[in-house]
Amino acid sequence: MAARFIVEADGGSRGNPGPAGYGAVVRDADTGQLVAEAAEFIGHATNNVAEYRGLIAGLKAARALDPDASVDVRMDSKLVVEQMSGRWKIKHPDMQPLAAEARTVFPRGRVGYTWIPREKNKDADKLANEAMDAGRDGRQWEPKPKAAAGAAVVGAAATAEEPLPKPPAPKAGWAAPADLGTPTTFVLLRHGETPLTPEKRFSGSGGTDPELSDKGRWQAERAAEALAARGSVQAVVASPMRRTRQTAEIVAARLGLEVRYEEGLREVDFGDWEGLTFAEVQERYPDDLSAWLGSAKAKPTGSAESFTTLTHRAGVARDKILARYAGKTVLVVSHVSPIKTLVRLALGAPPDSMYRMELSAASICAVQYYADGNASLRLLNDGSHLR
Repeated sequence: MAARFIVEADGGSRGNPGPAGYGAVVRDADTGQLVAEAAEFIGHATNNVAEYRGLIAGLKAARALDPDASVDVRMDSKLVVEQMSGRWKIKHPDMQPLAAEARTVFPRGRVGYTWIPREKNKDADKLANEAMDAGRDGRQWEPKPKAAAGAAVVGAAATAEEPLPKPPAPKAGWAAPADLGTPTTFVLLRHGETPLTPEKRFSGSGGTDPELSDKGRWQAERAAEALAARGSVQAVVASPMRRTRQTAEIVAARLGLEVRYEEGLREVDFGDWEGLTFAEVQERYPDDLSAWLGSAKAKPTGSAESFTTLTHRAGVARDKILARYAGKTVLVVSHVSPIKTLVRLALGAPPDSMYRMELSAASICAVQYYADGNASLRLLNDGSHLR
Protein backbone atom coordinates (compact mmCIF):
# COMPACT_ATOMS: atom_id res chain seq x y z
CA MET A 1 0.00 0.00 0.00
CA ALA A 2 1.40 3.40 -0.99
CA ALA A 3 2.47 5.73 1.79
CA ARG A 4 0.74 8.96 2.71
CA PHE A 5 2.98 11.89 3.61
CA ILE A 6 2.61 15.40 4.94
CA VAL A 7 5.16 17.88 3.59
CA GLU A 8 5.68 21.10 5.52
CA ALA A 9 7.83 23.59 3.63
CA ASP A 10 9.04 27.13 4.05
CA GLY A 11 11.60 29.54 2.70
CA GLY A 12 12.96 32.90 3.68
CA SER A 13 15.12 35.77 2.50
CA ARG A 14 16.91 38.28 4.70
CA GLY A 15 16.36 41.43 2.70
CA ASN A 16 13.82 40.11 0.16
CA PRO A 17 15.72 39.73 -2.02
CA GLY A 18 18.77 38.80 -0.02
CA PRO A 19 20.58 35.77 1.42
CA ALA A 20 17.97 33.04 1.26
CA GLY A 21 17.34 29.47 2.30
CA TYR A 22 14.61 26.89 2.55
CA GLY A 23 13.54 24.12 4.88
CA ALA A 24 11.16 21.20 4.50
CA VAL A 25 10.06 18.26 6.63
CA VAL A 26 8.24 15.10 5.62
CA ARG A 27 5.95 13.32 8.08
CA ASP A 28 4.09 10.04 8.01
CA ALA A 29 0.48 11.14 7.57
CA ASP A 30 -0.86 8.37 9.80
CA THR A 31 1.50 8.73 12.76
CA GLY A 32 2.84 12.29 12.36
CA GLN A 33 6.37 10.92 12.74
CA LEU A 34 9.17 12.92 11.11
CA VAL A 35 10.68 10.81 8.32
CA ALA A 36 12.82 13.25 6.32
CA GLU A 37 14.28 16.75 6.42
CA ALA A 38 15.72 19.01 3.72
CA ALA A 39 17.35 22.43 3.91
CA GLU A 40 19.72 24.51 1.80
CA PHE A 41 21.23 27.97 1.56
CA ILE A 42 20.45 29.07 -2.01
CA GLY A 43 22.24 32.39 -2.27
CA HIS A 44 20.53 35.66 -3.26
CA ALA A 45 16.78 35.20 -3.74
CA THR A 46 13.33 36.46 -2.81
CA ASN A 47 11.06 34.96 -0.15
CA ASN A 48 8.77 33.52 -2.82
CA VAL A 49 11.56 31.81 -4.71
CA ALA A 50 12.87 30.32 -1.46
CA GLU A 51 9.37 29.08 -0.58
CA TYR A 52 9.03 27.37 -3.94
CA ARG A 53 12.47 25.83 -3.56
CA GLY A 54 11.39 24.48 -0.16
CA LEU A 55 8.26 23.01 -1.72
CA ILE A 56 10.26 21.26 -4.45
CA ALA A 57 12.78 19.91 -1.95
CA GLY A 58 10.01 18.57 0.30
CA LEU A 59 8.24 16.87 -2.60
CA LYS A 60 11.47 15.31 -3.81
CA ALA A 61 12.25 14.06 -0.31
CA ALA A 62 8.82 12.43 -0.16
CA ARG A 63 9.26 10.88 -3.59
CA ALA A 64 12.63 9.44 -2.54
CA LEU A 65 10.83 7.62 0.29
CA ASP A 66 7.97 6.32 -1.87
CA PRO A 67 7.43 7.39 -5.50
CA ASP A 68 3.86 6.06 -5.32
CA ALA A 69 2.91 8.07 -2.24
CA SER A 70 0.16 10.66 -1.92
CA VAL A 71 1.16 13.97 -0.35
CA ASP A 72 -0.55 16.75 1.58
CA VAL A 73 1.57 19.88 1.33
CA ARG A 74 1.12 22.37 4.15
CA MET A 75 2.64 25.83 3.89
CA ASP A 76 2.10 29.24 5.44
CA SER A 77 2.66 30.89 2.06
CA LYS A 78 -0.80 31.78 0.77
CA LEU A 79 0.74 32.66 -2.59
CA VAL A 80 2.33 29.25 -3.18
CA VAL A 81 -0.70 27.32 -1.92
CA GLU A 82 -3.16 29.26 -4.09
CA GLN A 83 -0.93 29.16 -7.17
CA MET A 84 -0.20 25.44 -6.88
CA SER A 85 -3.88 24.74 -6.25
CA GLY A 86 -4.68 26.47 -9.54
CA ARG A 87 -6.79 29.24 -8.03
CA TRP A 88 -4.32 32.06 -8.65
CA LYS A 89 -2.41 32.71 -11.87
CA ILE A 90 1.37 32.59 -11.79
CA LYS A 91 2.49 35.80 -13.44
CA HIS A 92 6.02 36.31 -12.16
CA PRO A 93 8.67 34.80 -14.50
CA ASP A 94 10.74 33.58 -11.53
CA MET A 95 7.78 31.59 -10.20
CA GLN A 96 6.53 29.95 -13.39
CA PRO A 97 9.37 27.43 -13.95
CA LEU A 98 9.54 26.59 -10.26
CA ALA A 99 5.83 25.83 -10.14
CA ALA A 100 6.19 23.77 -13.31
CA GLU A 101 8.98 21.74 -11.75
CA ALA A 102 7.00 21.18 -8.56
CA ARG A 103 4.17 19.71 -10.63
CA THR A 104 6.51 17.16 -12.20
CA VAL A 105 7.64 15.53 -8.94
CA PHE A 106 4.41 13.55 -8.48
CA PRO A 107 1.66 12.80 -11.00
CA ARG A 108 -1.33 15.10 -11.07
CA GLY A 109 -3.90 14.27 -8.41
CA ARG A 110 -1.45 12.82 -5.88
CA VAL A 111 -0.58 16.14 -4.22
CA GLY A 112 -2.92 18.46 -2.34
CA TYR A 113 -2.20 21.88 -0.85
CA THR A 114 -3.33 23.34 2.47
CA TRP A 115 -2.58 26.75 3.96
CA ILE A 116 -1.53 26.75 7.62
CA PRO A 117 -0.68 29.65 9.94
CA ARG A 118 3.00 30.38 10.50
CA GLU A 119 2.99 29.05 14.07
CA LYS A 120 2.06 25.61 12.73
CA ASN A 121 4.96 25.62 10.28
CA LYS A 122 7.71 26.13 12.86
CA ASP A 123 9.79 23.09 11.96
CA ALA A 124 10.22 24.04 8.30
CA ASP A 125 10.76 27.69 9.25
CA LYS A 126 13.48 26.66 11.71
CA LEU A 127 15.30 24.66 9.03
CA ALA A 128 15.10 27.58 6.59
CA ASN A 129 16.67 29.86 9.19
CA GLU A 130 19.36 27.31 9.95
CA ALA A 131 20.18 27.20 6.24
CA MET A 132 20.39 31.00 6.07
CA ASP A 133 22.58 31.08 9.18
CA ALA A 134 24.89 28.54 7.55
CA GLY A 135 25.12 30.65 4.41
CA ARG A 136 25.94 33.72 6.50
CA ASP A 137 28.83 31.76 8.01
CA GLY A 138 30.14 30.68 4.60
CA ARG A 139 28.97 27.07 4.70
CA GLN A 140 26.02 24.86 3.77
CA TRP A 141 23.41 23.52 6.17
CA GLU A 142 24.17 20.19 7.80
CA PRO A 143 21.73 18.14 9.89
CA LYS A 144 22.09 17.93 13.65
CA PRO A 145 22.94 14.45 14.96
CA LYS A 146 19.44 13.84 16.35
CA ALA A 147 17.87 14.65 12.99
CA ALA A 148 20.22 12.31 11.20
CA ALA A 149 19.35 9.51 13.62
CA GLY A 150 15.60 9.96 13.47
CA ALA A 151 14.90 10.87 9.87
CA ALA A 152 16.27 10.68 6.40
CA VAL A 153 18.22 13.82 5.57
CA VAL A 154 18.09 15.35 2.13
CA GLY A 155 20.66 17.92 1.12
CA ALA A 156 20.54 20.41 -1.72
CA ALA A 157 17.77 19.63 -4.19
CA ALA A 158 18.65 20.59 -7.76
CA THR A 159 16.03 22.64 -9.63
CA ALA A 160 15.64 23.83 -13.17
CA GLU A 161 15.17 27.48 -12.18
CA GLU A 162 17.05 29.48 -9.62
CA PRO A 163 16.65 32.97 -8.19
CA LEU A 164 17.95 35.77 -10.33
CA PRO A 165 21.21 36.96 -8.75
CA LYS A 166 21.51 40.71 -8.39
CA PRO A 167 25.02 42.17 -8.46
CA PRO A 168 25.91 44.49 -5.59
CA ALA A 169 26.45 48.19 -6.15
CA PRO A 170 30.17 48.84 -6.67
CA LYS A 171 32.02 50.84 -4.05
CA ALA A 172 34.27 53.74 -4.80
CA GLY A 173 38.01 53.22 -4.91
CA TRP A 174 40.49 50.93 -6.61
CA ALA A 175 41.10 48.42 -3.86
CA ALA A 176 38.96 46.46 -1.43
CA PRO A 177 39.19 47.49 2.22
CA ALA A 178 41.87 45.55 4.07
CA ASP A 179 39.45 44.27 6.71
CA LEU A 180 37.47 42.24 4.18
CA GLY A 181 39.98 39.41 4.40
CA THR A 182 41.15 37.13 1.62
CA PRO A 183 38.84 37.21 -1.40
CA THR A 184 37.53 34.04 -3.01
CA THR A 185 38.94 33.68 -6.51
CA PHE A 186 37.24 31.86 -9.36
CA VAL A 187 39.61 30.84 -12.14
CA LEU A 188 37.11 30.27 -14.93
CA LEU A 189 38.29 27.77 -17.55
CA ARG A 190 36.31 27.08 -20.67
CA HIS A 191 36.54 23.45 -21.80
CA GLY A 192 38.78 22.47 -24.69
CA GLU A 193 37.57 22.05 -28.25
CA THR A 194 35.14 19.36 -29.35
CA PRO A 195 34.51 18.39 -32.99
CA LEU A 196 31.71 21.00 -33.04
CA THR A 197 33.80 23.91 -31.74
CA PRO A 198 35.82 24.86 -34.85
CA GLU A 199 32.63 24.63 -36.94
CA LYS A 200 30.97 27.12 -34.56
CA ARG A 201 27.91 24.95 -34.03
CA PHE A 202 25.50 25.39 -31.15
CA SER A 203 26.45 22.85 -28.51
CA GLY A 204 24.52 23.02 -25.29
CA SER A 205 23.13 20.66 -22.69
CA GLY A 206 20.36 19.39 -24.96
CA GLY A 207 22.55 17.97 -27.73
CA THR A 208 24.89 15.03 -28.18
CA ASP A 209 27.21 15.92 -25.28
CA PRO A 210 30.38 15.63 -27.40
CA GLU A 211 33.76 14.74 -25.97
CA LEU A 212 37.02 16.59 -26.44
CA SER A 213 38.80 16.31 -29.75
CA ASP A 214 42.52 15.60 -29.90
CA LYS A 215 43.14 19.33 -30.06
CA GLY A 216 40.79 19.85 -27.13
CA ARG A 217 42.79 17.42 -25.01
CA TRP A 218 46.01 19.19 -26.00
CA GLN A 219 44.43 22.49 -24.94
CA ALA A 220 43.38 21.03 -21.59
CA GLU A 221 46.91 19.76 -21.01
CA ARG A 222 48.37 23.20 -21.78
CA ALA A 223 45.87 24.77 -19.36
CA ALA A 224 46.91 22.22 -16.73
CA GLU A 225 50.57 23.16 -17.18
CA ALA A 226 49.80 26.87 -16.87
CA LEU A 227 47.66 26.45 -13.78
CA ALA A 228 50.18 24.14 -12.13
CA ALA A 229 52.87 26.77 -12.72
CA ARG A 230 50.72 29.39 -10.97
CA GLY A 231 50.32 27.03 -8.03
CA SER A 232 47.35 28.79 -6.42
CA VAL A 233 44.36 26.55 -7.24
CA GLN A 234 42.98 24.80 -4.13
CA ALA A 235 39.81 23.18 -5.48
CA VAL A 236 38.25 22.18 -8.79
CA VAL A 237 34.52 22.44 -9.58
CA ALA A 238 33.10 21.60 -13.00
CA SER A 239 30.00 21.26 -15.09
CA PRO A 240 28.97 17.58 -15.30
CA MET A 241 28.93 17.53 -19.11
CA ARG A 242 31.42 15.26 -20.88
CA ARG A 243 33.69 17.94 -22.35
CA THR A 244 33.96 19.82 -19.06
CA ARG A 245 34.48 16.61 -17.08
CA GLN A 246 37.31 15.60 -19.39
CA THR A 247 38.92 19.04 -19.23
CA ALA A 248 38.60 19.21 -15.44
CA GLU A 249 39.98 15.72 -14.94
CA ILE A 250 43.08 16.48 -17.02
CA VAL A 251 43.78 19.66 -15.04
CA ALA A 252 42.88 18.18 -11.65
CA ALA A 253 45.19 15.21 -12.20
CA ARG A 254 48.07 17.60 -12.83
CA LEU A 255 47.18 19.63 -9.72
CA GLY A 256 46.64 16.59 -7.49
CA LEU A 257 43.05 17.61 -6.73
CA GLU A 258 39.65 15.96 -6.98
CA VAL A 259 36.83 17.32 -9.12
CA ARG A 260 33.50 18.32 -7.62
CA TYR A 261 30.60 18.62 -10.07
CA GLU A 262 27.96 21.34 -10.01
CA GLU A 263 24.84 21.01 -12.17
CA GLY A 264 24.33 24.76 -12.28
CA LEU A 265 27.51 25.17 -14.37
CA ARG A 266 26.26 23.20 -17.37
CA GLU A 267 25.76 24.93 -20.72
CA VAL A 268 22.38 26.35 -21.69
CA ASP A 269 19.98 24.06 -23.58
CA PHE A 270 19.79 25.26 -27.20
CA GLY A 271 16.81 23.07 -28.10
CA ASP A 272 16.31 22.58 -31.85
CA TRP A 273 19.39 24.67 -32.57
CA GLU A 274 21.75 22.03 -31.17
CA GLY A 275 24.36 21.05 -33.75
CA LEU A 276 23.45 23.87 -36.16
CA THR A 277 25.59 26.82 -37.21
CA PHE A 278 24.40 30.37 -36.65
CA ALA A 279 23.68 30.70 -40.36
CA GLU A 280 21.60 27.52 -40.34
CA VAL A 281 19.57 28.73 -37.38
CA GLN A 282 19.07 32.09 -39.06
CA GLU A 283 17.76 30.35 -42.17
CA ARG A 284 15.46 27.89 -40.37
CA TYR A 285 14.28 29.89 -37.35
CA PRO A 286 14.75 33.59 -38.19
CA ASP A 287 12.02 34.93 -35.90
CA ASP A 288 13.07 32.84 -32.92
CA LEU A 289 16.70 33.82 -33.40
CA SER A 290 15.83 37.53 -33.57
CA ALA A 291 13.79 37.23 -30.38
CA TRP A 292 16.61 35.37 -28.64
CA LEU A 293 19.17 37.99 -29.62
CA GLY A 294 16.85 40.74 -28.44
CA SER A 295 15.80 39.46 -25.02
CA ALA A 296 17.40 37.41 -22.24
CA LYS A 297 13.95 35.96 -21.53
CA ALA A 298 13.57 34.48 -25.04
CA LYS A 299 14.34 30.78 -25.52
CA PRO A 300 15.88 28.89 -28.44
CA THR A 301 13.35 26.96 -30.50
CA GLY A 302 12.21 23.86 -28.65
CA SER A 303 14.13 24.74 -25.47
CA ALA A 304 12.84 25.44 -21.98
CA GLU A 305 15.86 27.54 -21.09
CA SER A 306 16.55 31.22 -21.63
CA PHE A 307 19.56 33.28 -20.58
CA THR A 308 17.41 34.48 -17.68
CA THR A 309 17.06 30.86 -16.59
CA LEU A 310 20.80 30.37 -16.98
CA THR A 311 21.47 33.46 -14.89
CA HIS A 312 19.33 32.03 -12.10
CA ARG A 313 21.14 28.71 -11.86
CA ALA A 314 24.64 30.02 -12.59
CA GLY A 315 24.22 32.64 -9.90
CA VAL A 316 23.14 30.09 -7.34
CA ALA A 317 26.00 27.77 -8.37
CA ARG A 318 28.33 30.71 -7.77
CA ASP A 319 26.90 31.28 -4.29
CA LYS A 320 27.20 27.60 -3.39
CA ILE A 321 30.87 27.58 -4.42
CA LEU A 322 31.51 30.80 -2.52
CA ALA A 323 29.94 29.31 0.61
CA ARG A 324 31.97 26.11 0.37
CA TYR A 325 35.34 27.61 -0.57
CA ALA A 326 35.39 31.02 1.11
CA GLY A 327 38.81 32.67 0.85
CA LYS A 328 40.19 30.04 -1.53
CA THR A 329 41.13 29.91 -5.21
CA VAL A 330 38.77 27.63 -7.12
CA LEU A 331 39.14 26.41 -10.68
CA VAL A 332 35.66 26.49 -12.24
CA VAL A 333 35.49 24.50 -15.49
CA SER A 334 32.44 25.40 -17.52
CA HIS A 335 31.12 26.59 -20.89
CA VAL A 336 30.83 29.80 -22.87
CA SER A 337 27.42 30.94 -21.62
CA PRO A 338 27.83 30.21 -17.88
CA ILE A 339 31.29 31.79 -17.78
CA LYS A 340 30.10 34.90 -19.62
CA THR A 341 27.17 35.05 -17.22
CA LEU A 342 29.45 34.96 -14.17
CA VAL A 343 31.63 37.68 -15.71
CA ARG A 344 28.55 39.77 -16.52
CA LEU A 345 27.22 39.45 -12.98
CA ALA A 346 30.60 40.39 -11.53
CA LEU A 347 30.61 43.55 -13.63
CA GLY A 348 26.94 44.35 -13.06
CA ALA A 349 26.61 44.52 -16.85
CA PRO A 350 23.33 44.14 -18.78
CA PRO A 351 22.39 40.80 -20.38
CA ASP A 352 23.26 41.92 -23.92
CA SER A 353 26.88 42.40 -22.81
CA MET A 354 27.29 38.64 -23.28
CA TYR A 355 27.19 39.19 -27.04
CA ARG A 356 30.17 41.53 -26.75
CA MET A 357 32.53 39.06 -25.06
CA GLU A 358 34.92 36.71 -26.81
CA LEU A 359 35.65 33.44 -25.01
CA SER A 360 37.93 31.00 -26.82
CA ALA A 361 38.18 27.28 -26.15
CA ALA A 362 40.37 26.53 -23.10
CA SER A 363 40.70 30.24 -22.31
CA ILE A 364 40.94 31.49 -18.73
CA CYS A 365 39.09 34.26 -16.91
CA ALA A 366 39.38 35.21 -13.25
CA VAL A 367 36.97 36.90 -10.85
CA GLN A 368 37.56 37.76 -7.21
CA TYR A 369 34.70 37.97 -4.72
CA TYR A 370 34.95 39.94 -1.48
CA ALA A 371 33.21 39.49 1.84
CA ASP A 372 31.03 42.58 1.33
CA GLY A 373 29.48 41.06 -1.80
CA ASN A 374 31.50 43.02 -4.33
CA ALA A 375 33.42 41.39 -7.18
CA SER A 376 36.36 42.29 -9.39
CA LEU A 377 37.13 40.94 -12.86
CA ARG A 378 40.86 40.17 -12.94
CA LEU A 379 41.29 38.38 -16.27
CA LEU A 380 39.26 37.78 -19.43
CA ASN A 381 39.80 35.30 -22.28
CA ASP A 382 43.48 34.61 -21.57
CA GLY A 383 44.79 32.09 -24.08
CA SER A 384 48.50 32.77 -23.69
CA HIS A 385 49.10 29.18 -22.54
CA LEU A 386 47.90 27.93 -25.94
CA ARG A 387 50.45 29.84 -28.02
